[in-house]
Amino acid sequence: MLNSFVARVLPFAITGLLALSAAFAASAQTTLRVTTIPEEAATEQVRKFTPLANYLEKQLGMKVLFTPVTDYPAAVESLVNKKVDLVWFGGFTYVQAKLRSGDKVVPLAQREEDTRFQSVFIAKTDSGIKTLADMKGKQISFGSASSTSGHAMPRGVLVQAGINPEKDFKRIAYSGAHDATIASVVSGKVDAAALDITVWKKFVAENKVDTQAVNVFFTTPTYFNYNWSVHADMPVSLQNKIKAALLALNPANPEHAEILRLNRATRYIETKPENYKELEAAARNLGLL
Repeated sequence: MLNSFVARVLPFAITGLLALSAAFAASAQTTLRVTTIPEEAATEQVRKFTPLANYLEKQLGMKVLFTPVTDYPAAVESLVNKKVDLVWFGGFTYVQAKLRSGDKVVPLAQREEDTRFQSVFIAKTDSGIKTLADMKGKQISFGSASSTSGHAMPRGVLVQAGINPEKDFKRIAYSGAHDATIASVVSGKVDAAALDITVWKKFVAENKVDTQAVNVFFTTPTYFNYNWSVHADMPVSLQNKIKAALLALNPANPEHAEILRLNRATRYIETKPENYKELEAAARNLGLL
């Protein structure tokens, strides 16, 4: 009879222990590890995201540790291997992480701007480059090979325009970051380049580039881009807290407004995996996946 009782009770005991273990693991996490794709220099990344990290610490009641990574693939691998908990991805790196993880990456929030994002092509105003076709035979720079706005979407636009970058350009460079892309055109290392429209606008607003010397000659159609993502193994309760904190950023609050300004955002809104299906399909068509 005792053996029969044990046989009946044991499965429930094991289930209870597993639930307690999971609850303990969730409550035991005291640090949220955060990183971003290195769309700009590491010092700029730290400057932009430190106020957001401080805000999240208050909202979540836990330490938030922001650590820049060296390149875009490193950001993908960091989340896939659960070395970090929260990552700011571009649309393409989100798709890469989703595929690398076996569909275990969850997009939580995006800026309102990311629902209608664009890339720009820039060149020196005296270069003679006024259209995409004028880029033929020239030296061209993209950002990172894994960048949505600095490579995948601009490349797609070029292909749709009947331009084969590998055949039609004299040389293709990859700068690694949007600020470096601008510098490569300003310095004359390349004749034209493609990059994130919000980084370009920021440089113009901060008088970091002379638009009399270098300016936009083509702007792409809109597409979905960046988001904050977590690994699906993160407790849902923590996922919801992070999302709620991001969505609660209010431009009417001066502290929040500064965080949003640094992140080039008017506000954060919810996002979903379906938003990135077209980008994934385009990347496959281009042979990038």
